[in-house]
Amino acid sequence: MKIANKINLDYNGLIEHGPINIVAFGDSVTHGAVGPGEINYETVYWNRLRKKILEVRDYVPVNTIDAGIGGIDAKGSLDRIDTQVLNHNPDLIIVCFGLNDVNGTLEEYLTSMRKIFQRCKDSGAETIFMTPNMLNTYVAEDVPPEYADYAVKTAQMQNNGKMDLFMESAVTLAEEMGITVCDCYAQWKELSKTEDTTMLLANRINHPTKEMHELFAQSLFNIIFEGRDEIAKENDSTMFRGK
Repeated sequence: MKIANKINLDYNGLIEHGPINIVAFGDSVTHGAVGPGEINYETVYWNRLRKKILEVRDYVPVNTIDAGIGGIDAKGSLDRIDTQVLNHNPDLIIVCFGLNDVNGTLEEYLTSMRKIFQRCKDSGAETIFMTPNMLNTYVAEDVPPEYADYAVKTAQMQNNGKMDLFMESAVTLAEEMGITVCDCYAQWKELSKTEDTTMLLANRINHPTKEMHELFAQSLFNIIFEGRDEIAKENDSTMFRGK
């Protein structure tokens, strides 16, 4: 059952189908990483999404599971799909990889993403591939010295088109496999025409600022509830139904 429908469950429906379960499956951005050494689970996109859904109707509980791990890529996440994603019986799986994968080969990335998409599809869960933010386009003056060399590398991958190629190829793969795409990377590219997107990265390399997580959350929300106008106006009673 899609979230756009499940949000309308009444008392009996909640007994039968249970709460809304969302698993966010990804890397450090999903993990909640912001600035160097900083993790924030309050401002991360999946928590913002949870709050937006509850604003629509708060009778049906919304559980969000953080299956993001800083520093990991799609290939390194294949063996944890069962235990960290599917075991939670998700209604929705948000898949977001690419920021670390770009350090490797396109073939390895697409092979891993294909396996992830297929496992998610086979589970029956609604699945969204959310493309990540851009990398830095130059080495900012306030990049921590210990990350300066990596900032040079990521800027090169962004500017020479490698990151673009990875994202475009992954989007094509997802669409071919019938996976819904939330193309936030394309929105960042559009922003880059008028804004300094490197300054929208908290670590000046690959972690968006707390505020930029709103772009992810709102984009996901719009896709989940696209074309959905019929939302229950009144919540079912939460008073104990004694006999």
